[in-house]
Amino acid sequence: MPWREEYQSKLRSPEEALRCVESGMRVYIQEGCGEPETLVEALLRRAPYVHDVEVVHLLTLGCADYVAPEMAGHFRHNAMFIGGNVREAINDGRADYTPINLSEIEELFESGAMPLDVALIQVSPPDAHGYCCFGVAVDTTLTAANRARYVIAQVNDRMPRTFGDSFIHVSQITTFVESSRPLCELPKPQITEMHRAIAKNVAGLIEDGAVLQTGIGGIPDAVLPFLMDRKDLGVHSELVSDSAIPLIEAGVITGARKNYKPRKVILGFVLGTKTLFDFVDNNPIFEFHPTAYTNDPILIARNDNMVAINSALQVDLTGQVCSDSIGTYFYSGIGGQVDFMRGASRSRGGKPIIALPSTAKGGTISRIAPMLDPGAGVVTSRGLVHYVVTEYGVAYLHGKSIRERAKALIEISHPKFRNELYEHCERTKWLQRPAKMLAEVMV
Repeated sequence: MPWREEYQSKLRSPEEALRCVESGMRVYIQEGCGEPETLVEALLRRAPYVHDVEVVHLLTLGCADYVAPEMAGHFRHNAMFIGGNVREAINDGRADYTPINLSEIEELFESGAMPLDVALIQVSPPDAHGYCCFGVAVDTTLTAANRARYVIAQVNDRMPRTFGDSFIHVSQITTFVESSRPLCELPKPQITEMHRAIAKNVAGLIEDGAVLQTGIGGIPDAVLPFLMDRKDLGVHSELVSDSAIPLIEAGVITGARKNYKPRKVILGFVLGTKTLFDFVDNNPIFEFHPTAYTNDPILIARNDNMVAINSALQVDLTGQVCSDSIGTYFYSGIGGQVDFMRGASRSRGGKPIIALPSTAKGGTISRIAPMLDPGAGVVTSRGLVHYVVTEYGVAYLHGKSIRERAKALIEISHPKFRNELYEHCERTKWLQRPAKMLAEVMV
């Protein structure tokens, strides 16, 4: 059948399309700014007719009412990265969290360890050859669509067309639902003076020709404006935000010195605003791939001078990094942190960086801690950590002893907590306070 006829024959209303969802199924939802909101709303209307449906996704930005208390028994969410719209439900026990490296999620779908019954995706209208584009979010969705029994596509004329491994043919999609609406947006984070102080220290580690990966949040976004005087930076990252646009327009990010995929911004998805969506639309500098590709540590390491910038919630004095929970309270996810820390550590001239404020809760708690809070998970092990950066400086830990690590981390902690941290080191016999500090305490 010609693809145009096939497309028309597969057009349905949202309610008709979601009738394939039956009790006991597992439903995947495209993440981030690519979330198919029209299909999610139809899924919620399907609730009275189903029970024990598992809803699987990473960070989403739209409605997630399937985690509401009244949906218990109908839906149960399984998060592979926790967003604010499901965090309460997970910590109340109404939803689940699966900690996993971003690079390994697609293998769950492919191996059958996590078989998918239905994939809810959002794509552009088909082109002259019958190919729809995943646009702003290829991520784990291309693989999910290739593996699911039923693929339901929200076709949105506002979805940008992007280049790379970002297409799916009409023949591979079970049902189409046309819905023209704005994409979900992630507003630019508020950048504080603390963010800028940390970012300035991080920027001091980035040289001309470096290849960048930046995670989510205020600190990574704050770093980029400090790089306007650099030359020929490149990007290989799971995500790109609005903050990259000025560097590309100014000719700072060119990828000209990249030895792997030169002149291309390699990414899996974008998180940002309509300004960013318009910027990536038909822009050949961007090359989208599944995260199994963008986050493969072996491929990451092929980039010389790879600089990976990720944030954390807490770092202990041995260098263990917690990024997904606050004690037993699950907050976000492993994401791509370990993937890029591994890749950057194997890169020639690479620099894996953990950047975080020295304190939390209005300065009442030190994020550089004697020990991780009870229940806190180690996302990045102390053996993998190289650079830790706060607003007070840079600690280099790779190849350092516990005594050397503790001393370096205390030096970049907030001054009001340094005595407390030294006291812990004295009790554990790791380290003695400098004579000057000890004299000040005795006074």
